[in-house]
Amino acid sequence: MSVGEKLPDVPPSNESMNPVIWLFILTPTLLGGAHHIDHIIRGNHVGWPITGEVNPFTYSLAIYPLLTIGVLLTVAGYAGARYWSGFFALSAVMLAYFHVSPWAVEPPQDVIWPYANPVVGYFAFAVLLALIASVVVGSVYAASVWRRGGA
Repeated sequence: MSVGEKLPDVPPSNESMNPVIWLFILTPTLLGGAHHIDHIIRGNHVGWPITGEVNPFTYSLAIYPLLTIGVLLTVAGYAGARYWSGFFALSAVMLAYFHVSPWAVEPPQDVIWPYANPVVGYFAFAVLLALIASVVVGSVYAASVWRRGGA
């Protein structure tokens, strides 16, 4: 029996995905991109490939290939609300840990204070808070869709 004979002819169905979940994939992706650009603009907590140092910034860039893989698996019908619920939950935990927890590597003042204009700094922090909120709400929403019957 060849590998081709073991694969299904039609990808699994993906009834759990709806436009709202896709919105919850797009929104944190855009906010995350804005937050990474903010790192570069303010010049702190920046690592490879911008500088030669490998640090949490470098590792955080792994989110983009992981997002791409998740989207491809979702489009192919192999991932759905359950996958995105876990993905968003893990993202929320990591973002909160690194930015607003007592053990934060990049606490709020590191986002706000590098800017000469405090309004810009508070805007950058608001983007970060919106990013965290979007993955928390996305996780809760995807979990509710999953629990109602989609996988």
